[in-house]
Amino acid sequence: MGIFDSIPHVNAVLSHRPWPRAVVTEAGWQAAIDRLVEGGLTLLGFWGEPAAVHMALLDGGLAEIAVVTYECTAGTFPSVASRHPPALRLERTIHDLFGLVPTAAGDLRPDLRPWLDHHAWGKSYPLSGRNASRDVQPYQFLPAEGEALHQVAVGPVHAGIIEPGHFRFTANGEHVVRLEQWLGYTHKGVESLMQGASLDAAAKLANRTSGDSAVAYAFAFARAVEAALQIEAPRQATLLRALMAELERLANHLGDIGAICNDASFALMHAQTGILRERCLRAANVAFGHRLMMDVIVPGGVTRDIAPDGVSALRALLAELRKVFPRLIELYDNTASLQDRTVTTGIVKAEYARQFGAGGYVGRASGRDFDARRALAYMPYDALSFEVPVLQAGDVNARVWIRIREVEQSVALIEQILDRLGPGGLQTALPPRIGRGPCEGMALTEAFRGDVLVWLRLDGELRVERCHLRDASWFQWPLLETAIDGNIIADFPLCNKSFNCSYSGADL
Repeated sequence: MGIFDSIPHVNAVLSHRPWPRAVVTEAGWQAAIDRLVEGGLTLLGFWGEPAAVHMALLDGGLAEIAVVTYECTAGTFPSVASRHPPALRLERTIHDLFGLVPTAAGDLRPDLRPWLDHHAWGKSYPLSGRNASRDVQPYQFLPAEGEALHQVAVGPVHAGIIEPGHFRFTANGEHVVRLEQWLGYTHKGVESLMQGASLDAAAKLANRTSGDSAVAYAFAFARAVEAALQIEAPRQATLLRALMAELERLANHLGDIGAICNDASFALMHAQTGILRERCLRAANVAFGHRLMMDVIVPGGVTRDIAPDGVSALRALLAELRKVFPRLIELYDNTASLQDRTVTTGIVKAEYARQFGAGGYVGRASGRDFDARRALAYMPYDALSFEVPVLQAGDVNARVWIRIREVEQSVALIEQILDRLGPGGLQTALPPRIGRGPCEGMALTEAFRGDVLVWLRLDGELRVERCHLRDASWFQWPLLETAIDGNIIADFPLCNKSFNCSYSGADL
């Protein structure tokens, strides 16, 4: 049974690919929310336009995806977050950007506090297309009542060079009883910049949404465009895309493993994994001319083939990883003081991971068995052999071990891809669309943090009418608030690093 079999809808949008999109009435919108609340569907994305809101829904059992659209004729829409908490920050963002107001019945009151809007944009609701004003008020954090409670404000400016974000702790002594985040400090106006952009300019913007996931965003954007235009990249290009994606995954996982250990005062692991991460970045530079492999993946394929000495550089990297990494795993596993800090610290409950649709190592460390490479089997992963590690403990240690196992899988995947590379085309020409009207596409790719979603609409001149990019961090940041509950404040840096959510990717 398809997703729309249980959701009443008015009409299907035939230009939306590869998954269906349909406009629904309030009854259909509420039916979709019912499925989310019951756990039959997972919220993949939630975004707005000046006069409509969209939800992307996943049926994990059937690996089916659908998009439901509600037309906001009165500037309002039935609140999703009032009944399904994972939608909350996305719902507040829709209000910030478009001025659309969520409504709820009875005692349910939608949260209209700003999320991205820090009253620094010079105008309210900048993507609404209308002049409107918003009352400027101090941000109100949620109250916490009880004896001996005190608050600790951390950020938005932090030590070092990490991105800004505010964390408001309510604690009883050293133990955290509530953490509340407020982000949006790195808002760049990506969705506004996308409007009217050429595909070349839009691809560059997608690359830079979250720099550590440049390949994943470029991969998702290119696949969304290709879905809209009903074309496929050449086989050689898809192999090169996956090669870059696995290199990016390797570099980030190695960096994270070391940084987590460093936050537990085990600097030796940090130094050793830092060396391996640097080896990955240098090999990427040799193979593709850029340490972060930016601007290589484009709609239709890739802009360049792997360099003549790129294959040998990558094989040398794999040999070094196979030699050094097992020793580091043994060191991690046999250091009692390190295990004391990571085991049972920052537990994410399995039911929360399922409810929020948490992707990547956050979800898989808490039993959610989802990986877009396997579940959606996009090219070339449909022809590659790999395993998806899943654990149940949900603590910092489990998130480290998921990364360790994924490093091993990425090494194996890179070797498979290198063996399959050969001569072949790099780009498929984009078809002209003059006079053919708009078309829409959507794609998910598996970044190192989890699934990245890109949805877009192209006009008849192949310019972007609307584009929404959703980082995996949207559904992971809220779980960090639950993970630190009951832990001591001193363990927050360790928990935070074990999540390593993207500020830039979530702030847009």
